[in-house]
Amino acid sequence: MIINKRDFYVKGINYTVRSAIDRDAKELSALRLQIDGETENLDREKGEAFIDIPGFEQIIKTDTEHSRNLFLVAVAHDRIVGFSRCEGIYLNRFSHKVEFGVCILKDFWGYRIGENLLKESVSWADANGIKKIALNVLETNDKAIKLYKKLGFEIEGVLKKDKILSDGKYYNTIIMGRFKE
Repeated sequence: MIINKRDFYVKGINYTVRSAIDRDAKELSALRLQIDGETENLDREKGEAFIDIPGFEQIIKTDTEHSRNLFLVAVAHDRIVGFSRCEGIYLNRFSHKVEFGVCILKDFWGYRIGENLLKESVSWADANGIKKIALNVLETNDKAIKLYKKLGFEIEGVLKKDKILSDGKYYNTIIMGRFKE
């Protein structure tokens, strides 16, 4: 699905949130690799589950063509600094929901980019009859959990000792969802 682009100005920077397009694939491949190496909040370590340029081209094509998928990018200073995806499951019993994920370059944390990507995704979901948005978040990612709650998500469950981080300790994954009647 494609949305109209939106411009934001937060803490002295301008950025645009728009749908991903084919020519973003090269930049997205490099960006995802970089972001995976900047934080342990995501599922992957740097280099794991690498998506090359043709892989991103296919994801963008699929997400553009399917009404229950949405791939957004945030562009600041003429480069992509973050992205998010909503992906629907195409089984009838799950046709009411999508799963949401987001990645932002660490240098651009604190500019409400993740918040605005999520708000655009929620708006899109509400306008397209999607009743539930689901996501997973690492238990130590307090800022993200607070944001998700602020935007109507609630904790649905906990996957105990779900991830091993660089300190060798196990951490829980929080399952959250937002349901619109």
